[in-house]
Amino acid sequence: MKKKIILLSFIASLCLFTTDCFAQQKGNASFYAHRFQGRKMSNGVPYHSDSLTCAHRTLPFGTLLEVFNPMNNKKVIVKVTDRGPRYRNRLIDLSYAAAKELGIINQGIAQVEIKEWEFNPYYLPLPIPFNAYGLFVNVKSATEILQDVQIDIRTVLK
Repeated sequence: MKKKIILLSFIASLCLFTTDCFAQQKGNASFYAHRFQGRKMSNGVPYHSDSLTCAHRTLPFGTLLEVFNPMNNKKVIVKVTDRGPRYRNRLIDLSYAAAKELGIINQGIAQVEIKEWEFNPYYLPLPIPFNAYGLFVNVKSATEILQDVQIDIRTVLK
């Protein structure tokens, strides 16, 4: 009985430590072609190239992923909205906007690292905008937003 408890506790601790190791995946990423614009994805929502979404084979819909391009140190946060990619040698299919943020448009396929994104209110300076379908949309940089706000304040004060 004591041996069984020790064995079960060892297996449980092994599972806890290995889940953190496998939480980050490395593999090839591609992006959707323009011809998929407006077609329904697996979750029933039409694809929009300006939304920050992706396709993954196993993760549940709505999971937020942080995708990192080690070649240029760029990151993007995407939402799983589709199943795929079609080819086995690829890990993830990105929307056009997400691929553009990562700088992989010219390459077509790039090596990326993905991990589940954990919300940290101190990490995100501005709220993430959503479009009518609840998908992330590509927005201006923080400095451009602040410049717009300053212009609006000046016009109000006049």
